[in-house]
Amino acid sequence: MVFPVVAYGHPVLRKVAEDIDKDYPGLEQFIADMFETMYASNGVGLAAPQVNRSIRLFVIDTTPYAEDFPDEENMKRVFINAKIVEETGDEWAFNEGCLSIPDIREDVMRKPNVRIQYYDENFEYHDEVISGSLGRVIQHEYDHLDGVLFVDLINPLRRMLLKRKLADITKGNIDPSYKMIFPNLKKKIS
Repeated sequence: MVFPVVAYGHPVLRKVAEDIDKDYPGLEQFIADMFETMYASNGVGLAAPQVNRSIRLFVIDTTPYAEDFPDEENMKRVFINAKIVEETGDEWAFNEGCLSIPDIREDVMRKPNVRIQYYDENFEYHDEVISGSLGRVIQHEYDHLDGVLFVDLINPLRRMLLKRKLADITKGNIDPSYKMIFPNLKKKIS
């Protein structure tokens, strides 16, 4: 099933998500639906808060980056109860977008290496260092679990210039190519 993606301004995007255990109801199907939603929306990552579930789970598949970053082919993963332990290296800019903030892309500064501890879809524990664009996607999706959006990390002047576009997203005054939930959609009365 393809879930609607919650739009900028929805309160779930600002909550700190909760850990889950392996007995979370319908976990296997939820993960499958997350991937289906991500692919239907042309994303490379999707966090549970973006589909209105405030749990610490996100999925990624950086295969679309494989042409530019050959080492990242077949990087399809599930991250449950993830904790970023360390970010290292010199910050570098990368142009980011977000399914919850359609039609806005901005350069975001992030460190290139991330050490992350998490459980996969089989609740097997992992502790690894991930670098490059895969690390960027992980940092972006991880931020969703802490109620942080990429627009929070851009230059304040750029954010101020985007204020109207962000308000339009919140009100549903956009035409995305995928299903969305808009927090302040005003119904038109005929």
